[in-house]
Amino acid sequence: MLDRSRQHQITAPRPGQALSSDLYYHGSQNHGPYGRDFAEQDQGFNPLKLLFYVVQYRWLIAMMMAAGLVAGVVVTMMQTPKYQATTQLEVLVPSAKVFQDIEVVSESSDIRAFQTAREKLKSRALAQRVVFQLGLSEKPDFLFPTPDFSISNIFYRAFKITKAPSIEERTPEQREAIAIKRVLDNLTVNLVTNTSLLSITFLDQKPKYASDVANQIAQSYIDQRVDQTSATSDLARQFIQEQVSQVKQKLQKSEEELVAYARDAGITITGDDKSLIGSNIEALNAALQTATQERSDAGSVVDQIDKGRGGSLGPVLESKGLQVLSDKVADLNSQYQQKLGILKPGFPEMQQLQSQIKELQRVYGNGVLAITDSLRLKYQQAQDKEADLKDKLADMERQQVTFNDKNIRYTILKREVDSNRSQYDSLIAKLNEVGVSSELKTQSAAIVDVATQPTAPYSPRLSINLAIALALFMAISGSVIYVIELLNNTFANPEQVEKELGLAMLGILPHVDDRELIASIANQKSGLSEAYRSLRTSLQFSGAEGAPRSLLITSSDPAEGKSTTAFKLGQDFAALGARVLLVDGDLRKPNLHRLFGLDNTIGLSNLLTNTVRKEDLGSIFRSTKYPNVTVLTSGTTPPNPADLLSSPRMAMIVANLSKRYDLVIIDAPPIVGLSDAPILSRLAEGTLMVISTKQVARKSAKTALKRLRAAGANVVGAAMSKFAVNKFDYNYAYKYMNYQYYNDSTSTPKLEGKVDDGADQPARAKSSTFRHLVRRIRSGVGGIVDRAKSTL
Repeated sequence: MLDRSRQHQITAPRPGQALSSDLYYHGSQNHGPYGRDFAEQDQGFNPLKLLFYVVQYRWLIAMMMAAGLVAGVVVTMMQTPKYQATTQLEVLVPSAKVFQDIEVVSESSDIRAFQTAREKLKSRALAQRVVFQLGLSEKPDFLFPTPDFSISNIFYRAFKITKAPSIEERTPEQREAIAIKRVLDNLTVNLVTNTSLLSITFLDQKPKYASDVANQIAQSYIDQRVDQTSATSDLARQFIQEQVSQVKQKLQKSEEELVAYARDAGITITGDDKSLIGSNIEALNAALQTATQERSDAGSVVDQIDKGRGGSLGPVLESKGLQVLSDKVADLNSQYQQKLGILKPGFPEMQQLQSQIKELQRVYGNGVLAITDSLRLKYQQAQDKEADLKDKLADMERQQVTFNDKNIRYTILKREVDSNRSQYDSLIAKLNEVGVSSELKTQSAAIVDVATQPTAPYSPRLSINLAIALALFMAISGSVIYVIELLNNTFANPEQVEKELGLAMLGILPHVDDRELIASIANQKSGLSEAYRSLRTSLQFSGAEGAPRSLLITSSDPAEGKSTTAFKLGQDFAALGARVLLVDGDLRKPNLHRLFGLDNTIGLSNLLTNTVRKEDLGSIFRSTKYPNVTVLTSGTTPPNPADLLSSPRMAMIVANLSKRYDLVIIDAPPIVGLSDAPILSRLAEGTLMVISTKQVARKSAKTALKRLRAAGANVVGAAMSKFAVNKFDYNYAYKYMNYQYYNDSTSTPKLEGKVDDGADQPARAKSSTFRHLVRRIRSGVGGIVDRAKSTL
């Protein structure tokens, strides 16, 4: 028996000793049998997994998409077509004017002006004006349109049947109210961003009404504002005319008083309302400024002359005569210098040149002196003129002082005249402005883009309805798939077994019909046989020393294929030369003897109860037609199977049999509801759980695994049975098996080393080659998918 005092220690198991349950549940050891950390699996979004769900539920999704398309078409047919027309209106908002430092300054308008215009366009008064202008209250097809959404619309649109509305039953006031409500309900006014444009949109079942109403709303808004502006202008004009008359009388009276006083005081004014003395002073000031400037310029020239730089003055340089003399002097100097190299200065010719040069220099100096004397004279004249103007200006200023004493009263009267004249001019300008505005009827808005009659309906749009319907039905299909997956408490694929149970998947056994099960097991080239050989290989690598010497095969529920698995694994291990003993540990409903075609008169139960004679001990272990395979059937059904299996005798039998045979395979009963399998799992070195596809509940499998581990079983992994590998969704999503190669046993064999070009091969051989190529392609695609999944 297992030493239970050491059950909580985490040590490597000795041969024949079960693993402690702490190895699976201890906090620091959260790894599966192969070292995989199932508790830390990536639970994030996996697009490939989503694709696999799509493939798995493709028919449901296809039906929902078809239903969505039909629903979109039906909804479109049930909607009445509507046409949309849009007019763009520019709002010309006059900016406010204020006085600032006696100047008129304009203030920029804000967004409130455009919002006000938008609300006026949506007002009931404007809608009433539109109804009156277009006579909409007298048009039955506008007052009583067909329903926007109704089943009857399908027949109307399919058979072109229209209603014949009647307006005789409604009063004019009621018809007007209906028309106004229709205009307001189907009208949309929006401000175009960062512009002064308003977009006026109207929807209607008739394209003509859509364009006419949109244009009329814009025009009615303009007319309404013009009428309001004209009325205001008339009132303003009457008021300004009264003000002009009063100011005119004041201006005439003030001008008469000013002229009378000027005449009595002897004040003479010029045409620009200035006195004669003031005009003379201004003229003298201007002349004095000019004389002062002339004197300053002449003084600077005289300073140059005094400094001996008279020859560089402009008048000297500009004199043509002096320029000729200067050129001649330069020419003679040049000749003198040339001849100086061959003649001495005392030579007569040289002396003659010197005398010519001196004479020309004297004449040039006299010319410069004459020019400088004229400039000195001009400077003297400028000084005299400046002094004379200063004297006259001083005399005029004295006269101005006397004049100012008389001008005080004159200035007061003149200021009053100027004030009255300014008011009069301002009122006359305003009167003219109001008159012109009244005549021109200034518009506060302008139509930028006129609405044209639409040629195609704005709604319903089949594409949009189809898109919405498809999205809705796809969401419904997603919800249905989620509910199905939520309610599906069975295992559909190997990944779920690994994820839910944390067991390594050692083998996947394809589903085979019950009528073909025996033949498929017998056929060594069948897909099922190959799957069992793959499971055998996985078991050989399940431990550090290879396959366990004693292997318990069990399942959560009955009929999951554990007996078939034990039967086939025994044959496969025996095919490798191992001595295999198959023990039927199901003492309640044994099945192993039927698979081998043996009787069940004596067996394990008789051995446990010691009811076997010594001479019959050899006949309990029966040889089979399969080499190296021995069977120990269950024997007589006992009343207390659990007591027999938990007895020390059973542990001793298993230990002894493990020494006599290379592999002991125990076919155990189901786990759920019975204690037999947990008891036997303590005695075997390894336990293999068989989990059937879409049969056993996940909760049942979890409970069964929990019981095994609580009993101290060493669960080496799981084998998934009845897996439908021929289904498109599973075969595409899970590339665990590819046994088609062994199904082509009927194809024509080819000679080894012969080149096969396919020309002389029968149709079946060509088909086999084609299928082989297809498998190669699918295998490559599967590898790409697997690598993509591993990176996610």
